[in-house]
Amino acid sequence: MASEFAQFILGTLFNLLIAMLIVRFIYYPRTHEKQYVLTFLAFNTVMFFVMTMLQTTSLGVGVGFGLFAIFSMLRYRTDPIPIREMTYLFIIIALPVINSLIGTTDSFWQLLVANGLVLALLYGLEHEWGFYFESSSRITYDRIDLIASDRREELLVDLRERTGLPVTRVKIGRMDFLRDSAEIKVYYDAPEQDGQATVAQSQSAVTDPKEA
Repeated sequence: MASEFAQFILGTLFNLLIAMLIVRFIYYPRTHEKQYVLTFLAFNTVMFFVMTMLQTTSLGVGVGFGLFAIFSMLRYRTDPIPIREMTYLFIIIALPVINSLIGTTDSFWQLLVANGLVLALLYGLEHEWGFYFESSSRITYDRIDLIASDRREELLVDLRERTGLPVTRVKIGRMDFLRDSAEIKVYYDAPEQDGQATVAQSQSAVTDPKEA
């Protein structure tokens, strides 16, 4: 009994440590989203307890995987979760399914390597190792005279000055000659820090196509 309790405590602390490393030091510095931090840590902890308790009953791990499938398909109707947060939620739910085996298998080092690889992968992707990312915004542009292909550099300079964004290229969409406007999509280098400020900046600097 004491041995089982010790394994339970060890597994709980190990699983919580991995979840904290992912949420606090990989996800949170990029987003600062309080609601998702609460969701990730709560889901991870409860899922680990469910998986651990199921191993002590005749239901077995199969029921746990069923719950895991249900939880991983969750969608909040009032506020749909973005794809990025859904990916983190999937990982946060999957980890306790794996880590709950810490007391029933001799492959502790395999669990340690698996968790370490997940941490390394997420950290590397969040810091854009080996990748180059762009952000984009759709705007309604009022200087239709600069839309011509031979004035593309002038268009880029004007967009950089008016939006304050490091625009690198544009894609021309629908043009309205009656209103002297065009819908364009601007691309700019994705910031290394939290992207929330960039989104707010671009929204305040451009015109919503529906309001034009």
